[in-house]
Amino acid sequence: MEGRRLLDDCVHCGFCLPACPTYVSWGVEPDSPRGRIDLMRALADGRLPLDPEVVTHFDSCLGCMGCVTACPSGVRYDVLIEETRARVEREVRRPLADRLFRSAIFALFPHPARLRALVLPLLLWSRSGLDALARRLGLYGLLPPRLGEMAELLPPLGARNLAASLPETTPARGPRRARVGLVAGCVQRVFFPGVNDATVRVLASEGCEVVVPRGQGCCGALSVHAGREDEARRMARALISSFEGLGLDAVVVNAAGCGSTLKEYGRLLADDPAWAARAAAFSERVRDVSELLARLGPVAPRQPLALSVAFHDACHVAHAQGLREEPRALLTGIPGLRLLEVPDGDQCCGSAGIHNLVDPASADEIGERKVDRVLSVGADLLASANPGCTLQIRKLAGRRGVAVRAAHPIEVLDASLHGTSLPGAPRTGR
Repeated sequence: MEGRRLLDDCVHCGFCLPACPTYVSWGVEPDSPRGRIDLMRALADGRLPLDPEVVTHFDSCLGCMGCVTACPSGVRYDVLIEETRARVEREVRRPLADRLFRSAIFALFPHPARLRALVLPLLLWSRSGLDALARRLGLYGLLPPRLGEMAELLPPLGARNLAASLPETTPARGPRRARVGLVAGCVQRVFFPGVNDATVRVLASEGCEVVVPRGQGCCGALSVHAGREDEARRMARALISSFEGLGLDAVVVNAAGCGSTLKEYGRLLADDPAWAARAAAFSERVRDVSELLARLGPVAPRQPLALSVAFHDACHVAHAQGLREEPRALLTGIPGLRLLEVPDGDQCCGSAGIHNLVDPASADEIGERKVDRVLSVGADLLASANPGCTLQIRKLAGRRGVAVRAAHPIEVLDASLHGTSLPGAPRTGR
């Protein structure tokens, strides 16, 4: 077990404590990174059974990796929590209702075709006025917490969500500087198609030929973070296959959690002789879109945007991938745009993959702190590089009657390059 060799790297210094959202919320040692590592040690030494009480402390972890950034000893908590969650999923039988709910999540969210099949009934529900009425009357709050959470998180939908597609190949404008493949994602592809559209347009304008392989599926990020390692490996192998042999200089991703997982394929498949080298080679080429554009440097002319933009550091961009300056550079290069830093902006919003679905009370407690800080800067727009973060922040602000206008940084750059409109304000309610 790789994690067992890493456990002793933790010297119990406590630098991780203020960086951990659950410790900040509750001040309970077993719900801190070093406390969870102590539990892992006890499990590894046979001093503690993997019982439901112990599991709750691992389940409460958001996997935000704020502790990884804060740790002066370089503890790979990301590896430790993933290995521990995989053990939980192998050895612990969860209550029936929890098993069914988690199974439903993974039968739906990693499958873009299934998500798209839901769009029409959801769109009809929204256009009928019943959704607005339910929000105004607070009816979603009467549902069981997990179902109410899913209903509230739904973004505004339109015809584009029904039939969004991307060209298989988009030529570079001007001299070709790179040939790149785009990972279309799952939730991003169906519920935020404008982000992929903007990504293709911006990359082409910056001299990239963009390839979007047909038939690509889920990257496995949600599965990795939930301990479903066999499922994640199957998805990783399939995605690698869809991008191989295309002569790509880079594989580009525009969703934070997907990007951090893609960069870890080499570790995920390290024990598979047939795939280890292929996975490592794939991961070497993965770039967040902001990372790639920073490396290439700008060539397309930017037009002014008179906007104040609050920047949200998505955890799996800032902490897991270590990218802070690159996404900011996309925005600060736009004339007229004023970038505002959110206080404690690298603290998690509570979304954390499926955390806000399986533990909405904890997620919302953490998210309320984020919303307080986002609203405190009084920006025209929130820039967020992860769909889950965007949905979580807008949902909680909406409960206060505040409509937060949000966009991916690449959509803001697209508006400057091509005059495209930015997403409008969402619904409010509950």
